[in-house]
This record gives sequence, structure tokens and C-alpha cells, in this order.
Amino acid sequence: MGNLTDFLPFIAMFAVVYFFMIAPQMKRAKQEKKFANELKKGDKVITKSGLHGKIVELNDKDNSCVIETLAGKIKFERSAISMEMSKKIQDKVATR
Repeated sequence: MGNLTDFLPFIAMFAVVYFFMIAPQMKRAKQEKKFANELKKGDKVITKSGLHGKIVELNDKDNSCVIETLAGKIKFERSAISMEMSKKIQDKVATR
């Protein structure tokens, strides 16, 4: 019984770390993957580097997309698209 009470603080610390750090990170990764898979042609997006554009082509083979900007067309990985910023711009377009 004494050995269990010695490890109780470590178990409690692991539980706190899991519920406040690991679980939210896993949830966010799942949401980002779902977002990237739901992208479609015509969606206005913003990349994580701040580039604004519209999706003109999706390639499931290498998980990339072609984004049309004012400067031309650029190929990006889907993971380079910012979920938060793109959702904000999509919401603005939907409310007009």
C-alpha cells in the first residue's frame, strides 16, 4: 500500500499533462487533417505563411493543391494551409 501512495503524485502529474496538453493536441491534429481532406476547388484559403489564394486543383496522390494568387498559380502541400485563417475568410464569404 505504501508503494502505491509513493507513485500517486506521478500518476496525478501524468493525468494532468495528458488532459491539458496531449489530448487537446491530438484533437487539433485530427481537426486539421479533416479540414485538409474537405478542401475543394474554389475554396478561398490562406497558407500558414500568409499567402492568400483560391484552390484551382487538388491532387490526392501527393496530398497537394494548386492555389491561384494574383501572381499566378503555386503548388502547396495541403498541410501548409492555415485552418483558422481559411475558416475566417470562408465565413466572411458565406455571410455576404
